[in-house]
Amino acid sequence: MRASAALQEIYNRLLAHFGPQHWWPGDSPFEVMIGAVLTQNTNWCNVEKAIANLKAAELLSPAALSALPLETLAEYIRPAGYHNLKAARLKNLLALIKEQGGVEDLLNQPTTALRELLLAVKGIGPETADSIVLYAASKPIFVVDTYTNRILMRHELISEDSDYFQIQDLFMDNLKEDVALFNEYHALLVRVGKKFCGKSKPKCEDCPLNRLGKS
Repeated sequence: MRASAALQEIYNRLLAHFGPQHWWPGDSPFEVMIGAVLTQNTNWCNVEKAIANLKAAELLSPAALSALPLETLAEYIRPAGYHNLKAARLKNLLALIKEQGGVEDLLNQPTTALRELLLAVKGIGPETADSIVLYAASKPIFVVDTYTNRILMRHELISEDSDYFQIQDLFMDNLKEDVALFNEYHALLVRVGKKFCGKSKPKCEDCPLNRLGKS
């Protein structure tokens, strides 16, 4: 099965099985940006607790977080794990936002320029940067994560040594460049990855992608 046909079948099956995912949860582009940093190496339930702390203290704005001492910020986001490290990364992101004239001015940059600015921030890698580009700026870039890698490798669409950008190119080259599609597709891969495609014990028989390309 050609890559384009396989990717389309994966999407169709997952959408039929799970329905729309309405991802990414966040009340504003800035909240999405904060969540993208906080979700590194943790699950979303922990991120929600950290964001709830910031909201309860009325701190979820660039100005409020920038004025907050690093150690205090770290305590507010403690539920997200690696709180000292992530507080420093958030401060780096806040510095970029200020340098670019605010959230709106930053996110209005062309896709390539925005991505380069984000990747230059210490602590922001490709997945975090692309999550911000797609979900906060609503620009068409495909986000690749551990689930994406695992699912595609198990279905022999990529090799073990495929890197982030090669996997991303597979989607970008074979799918229509569309924000809504990339948003939904990534969310569906996360959903099936969590429910069926575990690292050590995949539940292949019950997975909606079972016998992909053979039906």
